[in-house]
Amino acid sequence: MLIRISKRIVFVLALAVAAGAMAQSRDYQLGPGDVIGVKVFERPELSVEARVSENGTISYPLTGTLSVAGLTASATGALITKRLRDGGFVKEPFVNVGIAQFRSLQISVLGQVARPGRYPMEQSVSRVSDAIAIAGGALPAGHDVVWLVRQEGEKTVRFEIDLPAMMQSGDIAKNVVVRNGDTVFVPRAPTYFIYGEVQRAGQYRLDRDMSATQALAIGGGPTTRGTDRGMRLSRRDASGKMVTREVDPNEPILPDDVLYVRERVF
Repeated sequence: MLIRISKRIVFVLALAVAAGAMAQSRDYQLGPGDVIGVKVFERPELSVEARVSENGTISYPLTGTLSVAGLTASATGALITKRLRDGGFVKEPFVNVGIAQFRSLQISVLGQVARPGRYPMEQSVSRVSDAIAIAGGALPAGHDVVWLVRQEGEKTVRFEIDLPAMMQSGDIAKNVVVRNGDTVFVPRAPTYFIYGEVQRAGQYRLDRDMSATQALAIGGGPTTRGTDRGMRLSRRDASGKMVTREVDPNEPILPDDVLYVRERVF
C-alpha cells in the first residue's frame, strides 16, 4: 500500500533532521554576532542566513529590518511569520529559525587562570567550568570555590561555585550558566604559615579540612631537632587580636594560621 506524504510534512521532517546539525537552544536569546538560519516552506528565496548586527537587528527579504536582540529562535520565527503574513507576501508562511553560529556571549575570566582575559562563548549553553577551561584552566594557586559576578540592573550579584563539591555530587545545576557580560573570577586559595624546627618552613596552600598534622607533613615534617609535640598555633580572634596556644594535632587549620614547630627537649 502506497502512503502519500505531503510536501509540508517532508519539509517538517527535513527540519527535524537538520536540527541535529544546527546547534540551537530553546531558551537562548539572540544578540549581536549570532548567525541565524531561516527556512520558509516552499519559498527558497526566503530561506537565508542572517547575522545579528551590533544594534541587534537583521535584514530579511521583503520585511526589511527586524529587531531580534533578546528574542529566542522560536520567537524570531514567529516574528518573521507575522511580518510575511501581515504584509501579504506569503498567505500561510511556515517558518523555522535555527541558530547557526553563537557569537554574542562575551565574558571575562580573571584571577588564578592560565590566560586571564575576555573571551567569546560560542556555545548555546556555556557554564562556569567551560569558561575556566577556555582560559586555560585554574592555576595551582587557584581556589576551589570560584565566583561568577553578574550585573542585574543596578545590582551586582555574586555566585560562589564549589567545583570539586559539585563534581563529587554530580549536581550540574550548581555549574551556573554564564551570560553575556559575566565575569568568572578564580580567587587565590587560602594559605597558612609554618616555621620553626620544620624541614621546609614557609607559606603553603591550605586544602579543605586540613589538620595540623597534615599541615606539618606538607612542610616536610619536623627536623631532627624538632618535635610534633606541643606544636604552637597563632590565630586571630574575632577582634583581630593574635592569640597563640598549643594546637591539637587533629585540629583543622584555618586561613592565615601560623604554626610553630618547637625544638625537641632532650
